[in-house]
Amino acid sequence: MAENNTILEKLEGLVARFEEVSTLITDPNVIADQKRYVKLTKEYKELGDIMDARKEYLQCLNGLEEAKMMMSGNDPEMKEMAREEASTCEARIPELEEEIKLLLVPADPQDDRNAILEIRGGTGGDEAAIFAGDLFRMYSKYCETKGWKLEVSSANEGASGGFKEIICSVTGDKVYGTLKYESGVHRVQRVPATETQGRVHTSAASVAVLPEAEPFDVEINEGEIKWDTFRSGGAGGQNVNKVESGVRLRYNWKNPNTGVVEEILIECTETRDQPKNKERALSRLRTFIYDKEHQKYIDDIASKRKTMVSTGDRSAKIRTYNYPQGRITDHRINYTIYNLSAFMDGDIQDCIDHLIVVENAERLKESEL
Repeated sequence: MAENNTILEKLEGLVARFEEVSTLITDPNVIADQKRYVKLTKEYKELGDIMDARKEYLQCLNGLEEAKMMMSGNDPEMKEMAREEASTCEARIPELEEEIKLLLVPADPQDDRNAILEIRGGTGGDEAAIFAGDLFRMYSKYCETKGWKLEVSSANEGASGGFKEIICSVTGDKVYGTLKYESGVHRVQRVPATETQGRVHTSAASVAVLPEAEPFDVEINEGEIKWDTFRSGGAGGQNVNKVESGVRLRYNWKNPNTGVVEEILIECTETRDQPKNKERALSRLRTFIYDKEHQKYIDDIASKRKTMVSTGDRSAKIRTYNYPQGRITDHRINYTIYNLSAFMDGDIQDCIDHLIVVENAERLKESEL
């Protein structure tokens, strides 16, 4: 009962804020300030989820109280119905308490963002590029199941297939908050197509998932960007080869964490429309700078968590794909399954769900310290 009161006290403190935000997001002055409006609408959604949980929690508490009163009556049928209602409420109340505790822990403010997905072949030569291609296909299939839109912004194909590097944007609901668990080194153990003696080789590819920056997240002096245009290579017909649709930007940026001026070079070649390629290149520039400027925040979070589920060193080996045994192992949480074929076809949600459970448990521990 004491825990019920504690949770209700915490929830009551948010009711007024929810009502305040509800009013603010309809204020024309707030709507005109896009940065503030976006922030408030995100807060409104988060508080709305808490208010929905609060409503159900109060209904269960009241339902249990009423059921107990009915059980003291003389009508056998009513008493049986009351017992069933009480049993349902008693089972649901602890579940709601855990859900509410998690909702009350501040979420990663970047979770609702879209993401930039970067996949690069690592050690292993041609086989690493082929594996990078396999990972890209896996994520493409997964994005389809989530209803997300995936657009390639640049790609460098491997000599024997796959990609030495492929960079794409993913847009949808809570993309970064879901895909962030995929950042790290992915290792594959299998017999390469180029292997003549049937020996198992180990190769690797790196995956980086970056929260996509909004235009107002970082300050860029667009007048200092140096643009080059060039003809895109590869398949795609006459337009790709004859029209200078590919773009390359160069930008000198001073890293606020180190004070060092870095030259950022970004190419975008994937569409036949030069303005669209420029837009995508600018988006990647904003995301690159945003990621660099928030690295301290990322490092601080990682230092608090033992498993470093979503924010650990991007050079760390996170998962092994063993083809001879049909096995996938996620080394961060000792998660092993034997459905490699389905996994590579995009059935990765169960693994992500396990990672979310572990991270949520860590967030709850942090909030209780």
